[in-house]
Amino acid sequence: MTTTVGLMKMSIPERLEKQRVLLSWLEYQVHTTRETIRRLEKEQVEEERRREVAHREMRWKLQPARAVEGRPMLHRGNCGQYNRGGGLLDRDEVKVAVQQFPGLEWCDICKPWGSLDIDRPPAVTAGPPAEGDAL
Repeated sequence: MTTTVGLMKMSIPERLEKQRVLLSWLEYQVHTTRETIRRLEKEQVEEERRREVAHREMRWKLQPARAVEGRPMLHRGNCGQYNRGGGLLDRDEVKVAVQQFPGLEWCDICKPWGSLDIDRPPAVTAGPPAEGDAL
C-alpha cells in the first residue's frame, strides 16, 4: 500500500519514467533468460552427440559378406566404411561372432582389434569361406 501511495505522490512523468525503466529491466531479463535457454539447448544437443559417439566407439558392427564366397567383416562402431543398418555389438557379442565366423575379416581402416585389446588377427587367405561364414 505504501508503494502505491508513494507512486501516487509522484508526477505522471516521474511514474512514466519509472515504468519505462522497469520495462527496460524486464526486457533485459527476458533477453538474458532466452540466451541462457539457447545456450543450454546447444549444450544439451552437444552432450547427446558426445554420448552417442562414445557409445558407438565402445561398440562394433558386423558387415555381412558382400558375395556368396565372401566373408563378413568386423568394424568399430564409428567406422565410416560400413554405415548400413544393423545394430551395434558389445564385446560379448563380438566374441560370439568371432567363434561363429572363424574366417571373419577385420577392417584395416578402423582396426577393431585395437579396441578389443587383442593382437591383430592373421590375414584371411583367399579361398572358400570357412564353415559358418556366410551371413
